[in-house]
Amino acid sequence: MQPYEYMKKALELAKQAAAEDEVPVGAIVVDPQTGEIVASAYNQSAHNGDATSHAEISAIRQACTKLGTTRLWDMEMYVTLEPCTMCAAAISFARIKKFYFGATDAKGGAVISGVKFYDSPTCHHRPEYEYGLCAEECGQILKDFFKKKR
Repeated sequence: MQPYEYMKKALELAKQAAAEDEVPVGAIVVDPQTGEIVASAYNQSAHNGDATSHAEISAIRQACTKLGTTRLWDMEMYVTLEPCTMCAAAISFARIKKFYFGATDAKGGAVISGVKFYDSPTCHHRPEYEYGLCAEECGQILKDFFKKKR
């Protein structure tokens, strides 16, 4: 599969989150050598009663469990929204090689927005990243979700 197709899978997860009244963010972890989707998740903070149940954190946990490791050195991640500080740190600590995100998040993002976590001198692992993949669709699902909330 190509990056676009993986992001479409993450978008499907975001739509599932929205259907369950969760902030619509989806994430998948992929082994780029085999093309296998190793883990997939969406935000479930409200349903789990756990502020850390973001899509990225859940996908990292699943991938580590499935692979029997604490590091995801050669893995890639696709996430529909720019990671927050907590998730940017988790991506770093998990040693994900590269990640892609769709929509930017001027208020809560921490990669190219806000604290720019990977620019910090205390960041031990700086993954490669690309953004803007399916950005319009990734952003629209969030806009629609929050519009319904108002």
